[in-house]
Amino acid sequence: MAALRSAREKNSQSTNGDERYKNIDRELRRLRYEKDALLEVLNSAQELFGYLPEELLSYISRQLNVPLSRVYGVATFYHMFTFEPLGEHTCIICTGTACHVKDSERIIEAISKTFNIPAGGTTPEGLFSLTTARCLGSCGLAPVVVLDGQVRGKETPESVTKRVQEIIAFSRDERTEGHDE
Repeated sequence: MAALRSAREKNSQSTNGDERYKNIDRELRRLRYEKDALLEVLNSAQELFGYLPEELLSYISRQLNVPLSRVYGVATFYHMFTFEPLGEHTCIICTGTACHVKDSERIIEAISKTFNIPAGGTTPEGLFSLTTARCLGSCGLAPVVVLDGQVRGKETPESVTKRVQEIIAFSRDERTEGHDE
C-alpha cells in the first residue's frame, strides 16, 4: 500500500504544477482511489479541463491503477466525453435508430456544409463544435439535437441551421463589442 501511495505522489508531482491536476487529486482522494469511481473521475476531469487529453487519461489510469485501455474504453463509450477542446457553443446530433430513421443524417450534413466542419469538428475561431451521439435517450422526440446543453426535439436541417447561425452571430457580436471598448 505504501508503494502505491508513493507512486501516486510521484505521479502527482509530474503535472507541472497545473492546478487542475491538484483538483483531480483531491477528487481521487475523496473517492479513495476506488477503481469503480472511474466514471465520476472522468466527469470531474471533463469539467475541469473541458475535454480529456491523452495525458490526462494516462494520469487517471496511473492514479487509479487501472489499464489505460479501460479508462479509454469508458471515456469513448459515453457521448459526453470529448478528446479535443470544444468550441464555445456545441451541437450534439443524435444518430440513434429513431433519429436516424427520422433523417438526423440530413441535419448533420446541413450543419457540416453550412459551417464547413465535419461531425467531430470545431470552427477555426473556436465558436462552434458539431458532434454526434449514438443515442441521447429522447427517442420520442426524434430527431433530437442538443444545443448548448438544451435538448431540442423534432428538429429539421433548417431549424437547427437557423438556430446555430443565430447563436454564432450573437457570439460574434459580443466578441466585437468587447473589442470596441
